[in-house]
Amino acid sequence: MDLRSRIRAKKPTLGTWITTYHRSLVEIPCNAGLDWVCIDLEHSTIDLDQAGTLIAIARAKNVPALVRLSSNDPVQIKRVMDAGATGIIVPMINSKEEAMAAYGAMHYPPHGTRGVGISTAQDYGASFTQYKEWQKTSPILIVQIEHKKAVENLESILSLDEVDGYIVGPYDLSASLNIPGEFDHPDFLAIMEHLNKVTSSIARSSGIHVVEPDMEKVMAAKKAGHSFIAISFETRILDVFFRKAVQTFSNPG
Repeated sequence: MDLRSRIRAKKPTLGTWITTYHRSLVEIPCNAGLDWVCIDLEHSTIDLDQAGTLIAIARAKNVPALVRLSSNDPVQIKRVMDAGATGIIVPMINSKEEAMAAYGAMHYPPHGTRGVGISTAQDYGASFTQYKEWQKTSPILIVQIEHKKAVENLESILSLDEVDGYIVGPYDLSASLNIPGEFDHPDFLAIMEHLNKVTSSIARSSGIHVVEPDMEKVMAAKKAGHSFIAISFETRILDVFFRKAVQTFSNPG
């Protein structure tokens, strides 16, 4: 079963965010057996050329490469799809109209508005016919729910068959409530409970980015009903590991 089918069936998948340009940072999670990697263009210095290289590395490992965009930009969507991305994660989607705009930018006419190019995804023209068929049904569209407006419109956004699932951006969502990073705040917990209730009645995957490299939190997210789960990102993983190492090493006991 391919990744999109697993997402649509709400089968649990685990991926991670890539925020630094280095081939090892894609190879390691791919070799470890993660279900997908997400190359982050929103909160990193990775450029489009570098993103293309990281996508190619994941493709060589037969691991789906998603790209988290810097914005809902049809030109950027076209370019990362031409670079071979399996799908996109679109930040700050607050309405079904915004979700449909992202979908249209992924697909060639008559289903979308994407311009037709010949690049990596189409094997520079050699497999254009196959790619044309693939892009009709197979690209993955994950919308990010990270603003209180998106929560208000969640049911209409997820009513779209074009949307495969969503992932919560916890920091931005809490910031929209004027409680940035306060994930134990009653207002944030109430929002998360509402999201879970809505998702339980809709055939769409619910996702969350567990920013801390903490498998207890990952398993808690899975138990709560999330099926599209990202664990941390490489620089946070390194930071936590080395701080723990220094703390343990410095312990006189």
